[in-house]
Amino acid sequence: MPLAFKRILLKLSGESLMGQQGLAIDPTIVKNVALELKEVKELGLEIGIVIGGGNIFRGLSASTRGMDRVSADYMGMLATVINALALQDMLERNGVVTRALTAIRMEQLAEPYIRRRALRHLEKGRIVILAGGTGSPYFTTDTTAALRAIEIEADAVLKGTKVDGVYDSDPVQNPNAKKYDKLTYLEVVQKRLRVMDSTAITLCMENDLPIYVFNITKRNTLKQVVLGENIGTKVIGDKND
Repeated sequence: MPLAFKRILLKLSGESLMGQQGLAIDPTIVKNVALELKEVKELGLEIGIVIGGGNIFRGLSASTRGMDRVSADYMGMLATVINALALQDMLERNGVVTRALTAIRMEQLAEPYIRRRALRHLEKGRIVILAGGTGSPYFTTDTTAALRAIEIEADAVLKGTKVDGVYDSDPVQNPNAKKYDKLTYLEVVQKRLRVMDSTAITLCMENDLPIYVFNITKRNTLKQVVLGENIGTKVIGDKND
């Protein structure tokens, strides 16, 4: 079956790496994600990844509790580096050549993010993990994912979460929540749906970059998305696309 994309930017929430045991990073879950990535990479897909840090530290939440917003955001960026190193380690243990690049310079841990270097790694078939956010405070990892996807010329942003798409309300709290199969960027903004933040949505809309939201914790869902199967929720410019 042909791939639906040549190159993707996978956005993983930090929470997607957490398990049921209260661990910030559950090795079993990280291994499952790594094996899924290995499988789709072997199909010929080029993969860039942005991981959030909410399983370790969430800057915006800390700032609302009195911490300086800039300091809190930098702490959140460091949390994304921890997650990136955990995923890189698991990928390489399973035979997948991976490079971690950070927007904040820390050469002992990872390469600095340089767009041309990231593109070169992708062209060589390496999985590239893009950590450290944008390198500036006040920007979420959603915005980072949209920005990096545009910079590396990805065909789509794939957002892996713990739910199987976008709903009109929280499906955990509301058993009657309605799942959307397809949305436009404007509908996401107008309905205030929690797909990605408004800056990320605007970047995707202006660059006609589709977003696919799906449950990364279910086996084979990533493979289903990259093969073009109709799962999760697709966000595009025109619902007729």
